[in-house]
Amino acid sequence: MTYISAQPQLASSWDDICYPVNPVWLADLLPEYDIMATDRQQLIVGQPDGGRKTIFGIQSADYSIIPNAAIRDVVNELIDDYSLQIKHTTTGEFSISIILPDELSVGGEKLYKSLILTNSYNGKTPFSVQGQTLASVPNNDTLPGSSLFRTVCQNGLVGWADPFLKVSAYQQWLKQWSLGKEKARTSQSPKGQNRPVQAGAEIKKIHHGKLTLDIFQQRLRDMLAYHLQVKPTLTADIYEHFHKTAVKKSDEGLLKTLPIPVQLAKQAQERLRYEERILSADPSYWLMYNAVNYALFTARSSLTLNDRYKLDERVFHHLAARAYA
Repeated sequence: MTYISAQPQLASSWDDICYPVNPVWLADLLPEYDIMATDRQQLIVGQPDGGRKTIFGIQSADYSIIPNAAIRDVVNELIDDYSLQIKHTTTGEFSISIILPDELSVGGEKLYKSLILTNSYNGKTPFSVQGQTLASVPNNDTLPGSSLFRTVCQNGLVGWADPFLKVSAYQQWLKQWSLGKEKARTSQSPKGQNRPVQAGAEIKKIHHGKLTLDIFQQRLRDMLAYHLQVKPTLTADIYEHFHKTAVKKSDEGLLKTLPIPVQLAKQAQERLRYEERILSADPSYWLMYNAVNYALFTARSSLTLNDRYKLDERVFHHLAARAYA
């Protein structure tokens, strides 16, 4: 699914995204009209940077806005020491990285534990934590995801392999995924007993309909408290394997085969060469994956932030399948 072309902008302050946003009812704007389109009755209107009012979307009557200010308040309540990196678009989509002081090394490169939260005012990118949509309190049968922040290219990396307990289980699933190629849906839980239940998968999800801020903030507290206790899991091991997997002659042209638009593949190739120079490093799957991630989340595109995360996940599995082949 595509949307209006936009380029994610960088910010490091809540003030850049915590501007006023409110519903405006069509009936109030058009009092002399009988409105028959009852499925879309409220406009989501924000005023970024104190400028012109912007209509981000038209939603149903029971749709509830999740203001970024409500997210900020919960984060500040639970976390004292963090830095912030925000990627946001003029179309009203937000990817918020809460960067924590805990460190992890991948190939000698220092990464930081993080929390990645997404939100939108246009309804195109659902609210999520670590790629998981907002759900009730996780139970003991769920396995949370992690994320890491890479300073070199300001990449927020979601733990796409975290629902697996062991590398062997992930490799087995990759074989099935590879056979299905584009027909396989990476967001679905693979069949078999080696994969644990993904966090939130078996729990009733909360949707925007009739969602109060009190309910939202309490569920967010529960999710963040849950994720803050988690150490980087299996995905960190996959990153280390990526680092040790050199790009060979047989991998020439690999970027062009990845499930991303051609123009983004070109930008990823340029980023890969740039990082090879500044790091004085040989090309590896680790650098290639980060180059794609960088291109996905910095390039101007009609892809929504949600689309970009979906492609990032597919690229991760694609490279993993090849690295473990």
